[in-house]
Amino acid sequence: MKNTYKIIWSEEAISNLKGVIDYLEKHWTNKEITKFSQLLDKQLRRIEENPRLFAKSEQSNGMRKAVLTKQLTLFYSLVGDEIRIITLFDSNQNPTNLMKWNKEK
Repeated sequence: MKNTYKIIWSEEAISNLKGVIDYLEKHWTNKEITKFSQLLDKQLRRIEENPRLFAKSEQSNGMRKAVLTKQLTLFYSLVGDEIRIITLFDSNQNPTNLMKWNKEK
């Protein structure tokens, strides 16, 4: 029997995703936006099928990280039968922003 996990997006992750989409809409073509959307969907399916597939983040206890692009990493945690998407982190940001967020968690 296949495990079923429910994906839950945090408000921060939703806000980050909106920011990424806004940026793509301003600076890239629909083709790139579609490609990003497909990449995100593929990674989410992989996480849903095997939540422990991606390595635990060195910056936090319990969070895992799935690299989407060279600039963008998805951080999530597994809690029971829920996969909690915590944030989409832009590698152009100061890494202390991620550490600060983790301490507030």
